[in-house]
Amino acid sequence: MKPLTGNRILTIAGSLALVTLVGGCSVQPNTQDDATRHIRDNYTKREFRIPMRDGATLFTAVYSPQDESESYPIMMRRTPYCVCPYGEDDYPTQLGPSELLAREKFIFVLQDVRGRFMSEGEFLNMTPHVMEKNSNEDVDESTDTYDTIEWLLENVPNNNGKVGMWGISYPGFYAAASMIDAHPALAAVSPQAPIADWWFDDFHHHGAFFLPHTFGFFWVFGLPRDGLTTEWPRDRFDFGTPDGYEFYLELGPIKNINERYYRGEIPFWNATIEHPNYDQFWQDRNIVPHLNDVAPAVMTVGGWFDAEDLYGPLAIYRSVEEKNPGVQNSIVMGPWRHGGWARDDGDSLSYVRFGSKTSLYYRESIELPFFNYYLKGKGDPDPVEAHMFETGANQWRTFEQWPPAEAEQRHLYMRAGGDLSNAAPSARTAWDEYVSDPANPVPYIGDVGQGMIREYMIDDQRFASRRPDVLVYQTEVLEEDVTLAGPVIADLWVSTSGTDSDWVVKLVDVFPPDTPNRDGAPRGVQMGGYQMMVRSEVIRGRFRDSYEFPEPFVPNQATHVVLPLQDVLHTFKRGHRIMVHVQSTWFPLVDRNPQTYVDNIYTDAEESDFIAATQRVYRSRQYPSHLRVGVLPR
Repeated sequence: MKPLTGNRILTIAGSLALVTLVGGCSVQPNTQDDATRHIRDNYTKREFRIPMRDGATLFTAVYSPQDESESYPIMMRRTPYCVCPYGEDDYPTQLGPSELLAREKFIFVLQDVRGRFMSEGEFLNMTPHVMEKNSNEDVDESTDTYDTIEWLLENVPNNNGKVGMWGISYPGFYAAASMIDAHPALAAVSPQAPIADWWFDDFHHHGAFFLPHTFGFFWVFGLPRDGLTTEWPRDRFDFGTPDGYEFYLELGPIKNINERYYRGEIPFWNATIEHPNYDQFWQDRNIVPHLNDVAPAVMTVGGWFDAEDLYGPLAIYRSVEEKNPGVQNSIVMGPWRHGGWARDDGDSLSYVRFGSKTSLYYRESIELPFFNYYLKGKGDPDPVEAHMFETGANQWRTFEQWPPAEAEQRHLYMRAGGDLSNAAPSARTAWDEYVSDPANPVPYIGDVGQGMIREYMIDDQRFASRRPDVLVYQTEVLEEDVTLAGPVIADLWVSTSGTDSDWVVKLVDVFPPDTPNRDGAPRGVQMGGYQMMVRSEVIRGRFRDSYEFPEPFVPNQATHVVLPLQDVLHTFKRGHRIMVHVQSTWFPLVDRNPQTYVDNIYTDAEESDFIAATQRVYRSRQYPSHLRVGVLPR
């Protein structure tokens, strides 16, 4: 086909559209660095429009090894972020999940998903899976993948009849969808940081709205295209200030976004604000219930400090495990930011070091052997089900299942004087309280930033500990190492003087005061007393009993709120402390709850609805607020 020209490069910082991610639009055409030259010298590029069963054609770039002395498996990534550079004479700087696979040689296939960039058809965010397919018009990501594989096997020479898929973030969702009713040739799939359900990943966390992440992403990604295109529609949003806290506070209620900026031009934003509850609209966009009859070998990958998609890899691994007994199903979790396993060495994040190049180890010792074995028959199968990096102790560990069966369930109770202890409270009546004011919300970072910074999940929390609207509980100095493994669940008894409230819980590792600074740390960064956030989560309190049918709080009435914080594998070392924060604002990471119940915060909340409220966390015999954790035996 005729080469395509005119593609424009765009990086959307701090949002799901990390197009500098592996395989994204990160290179100008004809870039002549060593990486591009290696690909050009060893691969031949062809571009095709592959027909789907309903007649739509999907734009697909195929990179085949020039060495035709043997046959090769196909490695495919389907993406909504473009397969640029477009044009058969233009090559990217990287093919595949890593340079190692490119040098190993596969047939790499990159495809614009339906309705994006150069592919025909209608694009649907998180395409709902069609359970019953009665005609060729019943299409979804499973059928589009099946039809693509069928065409590739028949039309791409020198393929060995086996196909693998991978994808990070949104492309991870497409990789997961490919496993449903999979083509028989699909032998190995690796969903990496996959979106599973936008009610728990990315945009909502237990109903709480991740404001700057959603706003920045849909400013670019949500604008409808005008016909087939090789270009992103516009540059990222210009805030006019480096201070996102100031920008979003001045913005006021969420409804002002459409009035001031979006102008009703972003269809998915409009749908989001029209569906504040976990109704059928969102339930249809949950891939987890549909992961039945999975046949390929599966390796799901995630990062413990992934600010965007931590829920997805854990949920998809568990769903495949529960629904498909006997399938080869494994999980890898490392100390990484979003996609960090594919983009850097993985030896540190922010000011915290991990003692080794964890990303290089993953790419060389886990990812490459996985695809080599299932697609090329090279090496031996990996018997390990869970490769998990233990933060704090800074070591890789392997488990026969996740969570590990040997983890013992313990409770960490919130007690008087800010104590955190294994001993349950005995007081008949006891609580701690603070005033939560939407006009002065707790910031989510101690620095200035516009959006959701990638380091926030591991950042120093001393700035928050010193706020009067943050409750702090901590253990005594630990006399021996304590390793938490598996889910962390906050079991709270709370009340509010308002009728609605958010509840934020953070698990923090407090370093000893004499911890030395790391070499090369910026001036002013002190590791002595560093409060490293290990895990955090938020719930919009109205959804405490049902995500679909919210309810207001009865003012000043003790109410049970259970908040899953996701999994951890972290060792609190001897000499450290375990700390827990409880607060009700986390701004601008999470939009402000008015603390007055309105049916739809996104469309109905007025300035006058935002009120200060007195929040209580109970710690009595009757209402024992605590964390449920799994502890590995020493």
